[in-house]
Amino acid sequence: MTSKNIKDSKHPKINEQDLKILFDQYFESIKNFIYYKLGDIDAAEDIAQEAYIKFWEAREKVIKDTAKTYLYTIANNLAMNYIKHNKVVLQFEQKQNKKDGETETNPEFKMELNEFQHTLEKTINQIPEKSKEVFLMNRMEGLTYAEISDRLDVSVKAIEKRMSKALSILRNNLKINI
Repeated sequence: MTSKNIKDSKHPKINEQDLKILFDQYFESIKNFIYYKLGDIDAAEDIAQEAYIKFWEAREKVIKDTAKTYLYTIANNLAMNYIKHNKVVLQFEQKQNKKDGETETNPEFKMELNEFQHTLEKTINQIPEKSKEVFLMNRMEGLTYAEISDRLDVSVKAIEKRMSKALSILRNNLKINI
């Protein structure tokens, strides 16, 4: 590919076939790259998949010759965001523990926390798929209802309804106010 093609913006665009080829060629290595950073194989797989989603969403800006680099950059940025997010969560939990007079070394507290996390995961898995998807996009990814609406190509009202259903299930099963 010549620099003239790039300057003229006539470089070939990424299509679905190109994405499939890139996925087949690099998914495992990107997942491993993230795994070495995080030490969590499930998170690494999720982030690798999200990297491909973000790559596809930005495909109009991608030059085929730089696709691999772009994918790794997206994956690295997502991994860094994941680490930052977990750091904030950990700091929050530590502050909460100090407020409550609990410490991480208290076995009863650890047991209760594990039980709650297990119950939470189980409850989230009981939420219907479409509502769960909206809930996780909003609460885990921090997307607004409008952003979710755009991503899923449904109305904001539909997003509100799905979120309401998810929150209702969580409130009922966990006996907490969300």
